[in-house]
Amino acid sequence: MKTIFELKQVTLPVQGEDAQFPVNRVYCVGRNYAEHAKEMGADPSREAPFFFGKPADAVFMPAGKVPYPTRTKDLHHEVELVVALKAGGSSLTLEQARDAVYAYAVGIDFTRRDLQADAKKQGRPWDTAKGFDCSGPVTALVPVSKTGWLDKGAITLSLNGQPKQRGDLSDLIWKVDEIIAELSTYYTLKAGDVIFTGTPAGVGAANQGDEVDAAIEGVGRLVFKMA
Repeated sequence: MKTIFELKQVTLPVQGEDAQFPVNRVYCVGRNYAEHAKEMGADPSREAPFFFGKPADAVFMPAGKVPYPTRTKDLHHEVELVVALKAGGSSLTLEQARDAVYAYAVGIDFTRRDLQADAKKQGRPWDTAKGFDCSGPVTALVPVSKTGWLDKGAITLSLNGQPKQRGDLSDLIWKVDEIIAELSTYYTLKAGDVIFTGTPAGVGAANQGDEVDAAIEGVGRLVFKMA
């Protein structure tokens, strides 16, 4: 069947390989570190995880720069472990969830915090606060065959050389396999799906001209300037 026009497949590079990972859907987990939940004024207890999404083309590997978005005066950085799936399904067991993981990356869930706060105040959806262009910069994917299963490791972010966020993957309230299993009760997951797993405490504003330096032990480092 002939289509009206062609759409370019969104892909991410895989470290050490010529292959590209095709991105299907992008899911994000909210408040998945206790200290971040507290700084956002929420209960840090192990409540059921909640999810939101980003468009596939919001996720990309930057070439040294990320554009500062429109319609905000309060853009916040949120460093996160990103998980890419090679398989899917619904109502997955923890073992099946683990087997579905293809690779990890360092990512940032940028948030137009002022738009989010206003949407929350009015009881409206906050898609525009999370799902805007270039809101999910990531590193190249690192296959789990190279990293092993990650359940600990420092996760950090500095702004202009000043430490802002620091945590450990062991502090995740909901672990990676638990996130995938829970998510699969809401959606039929598919190969190509990407999941942002939550951010540690210390989120704050990133302004034009700032240099962002984010890293996760065992995965890599993401460095760029806000253009």
